[in-house]
Amino acid sequence: MKCRVCRGPAIIDVRRHNAAFCGDHFVVHCREQVQRAIHSHRMIEPEDRVLVAVSGGKDSLALWDLFSELGIAADGLFLGLGIGDYSGASVGFARSYARDRGLVLHEVDLAVDVGFTIPSAAEATRRAPCSACGLSKRHLFNAFALDHEYTVVATGHNLDDEAAVLLGNVLRWDVEYLGRQQPVLPATEGFARKVKPLIRLGERETAAYCVIRGIDYQVEECPMAGGNRHLGYKEILNEVEARSPGTKAAFLFGFLDRGHERFSERVEVERDDLHACTVCGAPTPGDVCAFCRLRERAASEPIDVARPRG
Repeated sequence: MKCRVCRGPAIIDVRRHNAAFCGDHFVVHCREQVQRAIHSHRMIEPEDRVLVAVSGGKDSLALWDLFSELGIAADGLFLGLGIGDYSGASVGFARSYARDRGLVLHEVDLAVDVGFTIPSAAEATRRAPCSACGLSKRHLFNAFALDHEYTVVATGHNLDDEAAVLLGNVLRWDVEYLGRQQPVLPATEGFARKVKPLIRLGERETAAYCVIRGIDYQVEECPMAGGNRHLGYKEILNEVEARSPGTKAAFLFGFLDRGHERFSERVEVERDDLHACTVCGAPTPGDVCAFCRLRERAASEPIDVARPRG
C-alpha cells in the first residue's frame, strides 16, 4: 500500500476516497478536509471568536489541533459532567493538551457551578442519561459563548456521528430535527453560531490523526452511553460502508445538497415562536426552558461536588 501523494509506504487507507496516505500526507488530507468544510459552508470568518467544545476525546482534540494547524485561533471549554472516574480522566486529557500547547481551556463543572450531575439528572428524571447530557451541553456551551463574547461554538461531530443522527431522524421522520441538521446553525437572537468542521472526516480518521500527531485522548466510551440508539445506527451504517465505501458520505451530503431545504422552513417557524426563559433568559417556546426545568428536578438529587482532578 503506497501513499497517493508521495508513493512512499502508506499507514492508512481511506476507502471512500480510494486512497492511502503516509503519516505526513494524511495530516495534510485531514487539514484539507476541514478547510474545505469551513470554506464550503462559511463556518468561520476572520473576525470571529471561536470556542471549541472540548470533551477530552479524539474528535474534539483533533478539531482543536486542526484549528491550530489552519491558523484559526480558538479557546476550549470543558464541561465536567460528574460521571466519576470517566469525567476525571477526560478533563485530564483536555488540560494536558491545552497546557502543552499554551492554549486557553475554560471549565464549567456541573456539580459545582450548576448544582447537578448527569447521573443525578438521569436519576431524577428517570430518562436516559444521554438526553440530559445533550440538553446540558447545548445550553451551557451556548450560554458560556454568549456570556464571554464568543461568536462561534465548534463541536467535534464527525461524518459517522452526523450520518447516524440523520439515519435516526429519517427512520422517525423527525421533521424538526431534520430541519436543524446542517453543518452550520446561524447565529440568531440568544444563540451563537454552531459549526461542525469535522463532517468530512470519520471516527477512524480522527483517531488516526491523534495517533500521528501524538495527541493523548480519552479512549474509553462513556459508561452511561449503553443503549444509546445512535450507537446502533452507527453499527448499521458501518456494515453498509464496509460493503460499499462512501455510502455514509453520499447519504449525509446527498441530504444536505438535495433534501435539507425541504425541512428548513419548519425551523424558521420555530424560531419565530421563541421568547426568553423567565429563569435564565435563554430562548424557549415555553415560559421556562428545558434546561432550567431539568436543573430544578435534578438539583434535588444528592451529588458529590468534588471537582475531578486531571
